[in-house]
Amino acid sequence: MFEFLFKYPGAVFQKGQFVLLASWPVWILALGVVAASGLLLWHVRRNRGSLTGARPLVIWMLETAMIALLLFLLWHPAISIATLRPQQNVVAVLVDDSRSMAIQEGSQTRSAQAAAVLDRKLLAALGQKFQVRLYRFGKEAERIQKTSQLTASEPATRLGDSLQQVLAESSTLPLGAVVLLSDGADNSGGIDLDTISQIRQRRIPVHTIGFGREKAEKDIEITDAVLPAHALADSRLSALVTFRQYGYAGQKALVSVRDAGKVVATREVQFKADGAPQSEPLLFNAGLAGPKTLEISIDPLPGEENRNNNSLRRLVNVETRKPRILYIEGEPRWEFKFIRRAAEDDRSLQLASMLRTTQNKIYRQGFSDTHELEEGFPAKPEDLFAFDGLIVGSVEANYFTQTQQDLIREFANRRGGGILFLGGRFALAEGGYSHSPLAELLPVQIPQTKGTFHRDFSSQELTAQGRASLICRLVEDPERNAARWTGMPQLANYNDVGEAKPGAVVLMDVLPAGRHRMPLLVTENYGRGRTAVFATSGSWRWRMWQDHTDVTHATFWQQLMRYLVSDSPGRVAASTPRAVLPDETKVTLRAEVRDKAFKPVPNAVVEAHIVAPDGAATSVEMTPLPTEEGAYSADWNAEKPGSYVAEIVAGRDKEELGRDVAIFRREDGVAENFHTAQNRELLKKLADETGGRYYSASNAGKLADEISYSEAGITTRETKDLWDMPAVFLLALLLRGSEWVLRRRWGVV
Repeated sequence: MFEFLFKYPGAVFQKGQFVLLASWPVWILALGVVAASGLLLWHVRRNRGSLTGARPLVIWMLETAMIALLLFLLWHPAISIATLRPQQNVVAVLVDDSRSMAIQEGSQTRSAQAAAVLDRKLLAALGQKFQVRLYRFGKEAERIQKTSQLTASEPATRLGDSLQQVLAESSTLPLGAVVLLSDGADNSGGIDLDTISQIRQRRIPVHTIGFGREKAEKDIEITDAVLPAHALADSRLSALVTFRQYGYAGQKALVSVRDAGKVVATREVQFKADGAPQSEPLLFNAGLAGPKTLEISIDPLPGEENRNNNSLRRLVNVETRKPRILYIEGEPRWEFKFIRRAAEDDRSLQLASMLRTTQNKIYRQGFSDTHELEEGFPAKPEDLFAFDGLIVGSVEANYFTQTQQDLIREFANRRGGGILFLGGRFALAEGGYSHSPLAELLPVQIPQTKGTFHRDFSSQELTAQGRASLICRLVEDPERNAARWTGMPQLANYNDVGEAKPGAVVLMDVLPAGRHRMPLLVTENYGRGRTAVFATSGSWRWRMWQDHTDVTHATFWQQLMRYLVSDSPGRVAASTPRAVLPDETKVTLRAEVRDKAFKPVPNAVVEAHIVAPDGAATSVEMTPLPTEEGAYSADWNAEKPGSYVAEIVAGRDKEELGRDVAIFRREDGVAENFHTAQNRELLKKLADETGGRYYSASNAGKLADEISYSEAGITTRETKDLWDMPAVFLLALLLRGSEWVLRRRWGVV
């Protein structure tokens, strides 16, 4: 219909340039329209007869539009457009040959549909005008001679890489256009801006033809699972599993986490609306130390089209290290005793404590070196930064020197440690913290006055964030866990800590009788580390006032202390952008190296010792990153599928600065199991960004007629007349017909 009315395809108007071929200046056209409009206005007003109200104005507008149209046609309107010269240009045709194209839809696979589109008319029509180069692609593009060579067996789809390869191969050729046939199920995260920019610079339009349904009829797909990259032994971990489904809204299924085939966590979930992303947490114990490959899966339901996307793998490195926590307490009290007891029962923690028994006497416990910190609280970075966490009990702020207060701030900010401030008689506002530099560390705005320590029996209650937090998780079920906290013994004291700071998270409130609820347990990220406030010194009653077999108090404190230290980095911190490489071989190893004061080390010698799945060992030297001091990286190819362990060792001047472990896994044949629906948005965006057009399989036949309009390759400019378009005749007929109908209705014909 469009071509019938406007004579030419839409691509002509989209890519062409409007011109007026008459030799007369355009200002004469404008002047003529204005003059004609004025004469018509004078004529209508003088001879309006029985026309009243707005009727003369309507007649004047219709006649003016008619005169303007006729004058416009006298200036000979046309479209100037660049077209590819026949047989002098190359057109590259890229056909997706990945496994997702083997999906059966109706009576044919997507690959068979693409071959049919090409074989019916498209290849022949293109061959009459251009030199056609046919490619199939998956991870990379490969030249083929005919569509019978398509196998739909490539393990991955790399749209951007394949386009770049074809552009590089044709850099010396007059490439006029690219035709891409695909379902758009790209496995590399999309097409990067550099590739789009390169295509734009050469003005090469990429026309895309999409295949496949845009959503499945019956399918469940896990889209992601978020777990910590590392954990302490016996830690409680949370796997946040994100999935979506089609065709099973309202039904239930079982989500599981398996470690070496053994089920470590399960949860029954009820599906929400079709296509809606849904996230559910699963809690489980990390178990013993060592690298673990966890499988997260959803049990398939009857009629599911693709069961290969119901599971994925994630890696967690359960570390052998035992983080050290320094606990400074300003007075002997029951809380001190029971915190130490909880730490001693945890084989993954080391608690060293300093108890002020008198003003000038410190009682030290938990130090393997009898001389460590014998002179009191650390005053040097290398002494304090040897610990991973810090607990500050009922001790005044001015107990610490200005240097020590600055050092405590840098412990969280630069070292990346965790700091917990406890309540008490000499803590928080009572200890003058609101007027010290340490107030910046606190996740709350503590009052400026004293009298904030209250000896009142009060209950505690979890907030919504506390219900989801692993710190406060006593039992796995969130509702039962909240009820468990509600039934806990009351606290005998608490500190008023004011309001939480923006960005802080309140996990637990205290509910004093006759007063409003107040924050009790608050956490916040600070610099590279984290800080927390637990505004009471009476949690020990959770142990004393319950059955002797109850481990609530120990469980809570172990989880709180693990929160402080689990993410505290060592002097060497190793990582990879992605721990699981689906149908990829390249991995980037990264390491941050710091000295004893946790300042970046720019001149270290850093090596990665990599152990492959078959036990083969390789060493790779890591090079400094020029944009980030103390950071090093190395690219390496994982040649075989399976799990790899990379130990990063850093040294300087024959001194070892530290070491860390990063784990990653290469998996083959899994990428094409996910995101198998047609990504029409990606294909359309690629076409729009490069000056091409998106086609469905049903209208791909138009491509042969429209592909010639391109500014790439060897072109010639054509001028196409617009004055004789059927739409112009219909517009003139509409204007005159409308005037005649109105005049007849108003009786002034």
